[in-house]
Amino acid sequence: MGLSAAGKPLFARYDLDLISSSFTRESVACRSADLWRYQEVLPVRNRGSQIRLGEGWTPLIDAHRTAARMGIRRVWVKDEGQNPTGSFKDRGLCLAVSRALELGAEEVAIPSAGNAGSAAAAYAAAAGLRAHVVVPTDTPAAILEEISALGADLQLLDGLISDCGLVVRQGVEEHGWFDLSTLKEPYRVEGKKTMGYELCEQLGWRLPDAIVYPTGG
Repeated sequence: MGLSAAGKPLFARYDLDLISSSFTRESVACRSADLWRYQEVLPVRNRGSQIRLGEGWTPLIDAHRTAARMGIRRVWVKDEGQNPTGSFKDRGLCLAVSRALELGAEEVAIPSAGNAGSAAAAYAAAAGLRAHVVVPTDTPAAILEEISALGADLQLLDGLISDCGLVVRQGVEEHGWFDLSTLKEPYRVEGKKTMGYELCEQLGWRLPDAIVYPTGG
């Protein structure tokens, strides 16, 4: 569904010349304070399919004491914990679920060990879609409670996240679930890229000298 005929990930492409007159710094400045302010370079065209829970436009905090300790001029912290379910995963799953809704999907599925499962459950609930979230049994209890509270079909598996991915793939093949797994669709990265747009805009349309990005996968 989200892969090429060769089984490789697809990527969204935009006609930048076509949108150059409407997608300007001035036009963006007047828009809603969420990631949808960059809608010309996001893959969901039907506004009715754009699920909005207040994601994006997270604060940029001037960590001046940290900068002083490090002996550098300035350190900024992008507080992604302000997203609806508390992590940057909301950006990607917001776009992926919105696009799934636009394409007519009724059920979405994702293997997860934490925040992605919560985000998928939240956006699927907001979209009125059935979510299947497959997680390892050692997933933190707070995450399990959140996913369940959001109405998702939560499946616990005694194995690794890669094993959870196999369960999702089986569901995709047998039941036609929309696969939200990493690199199985081109939309999550489209949501995550808005962090870069926000950094640039919040810094007065200047890019930082360096970006430090913690990751676990």
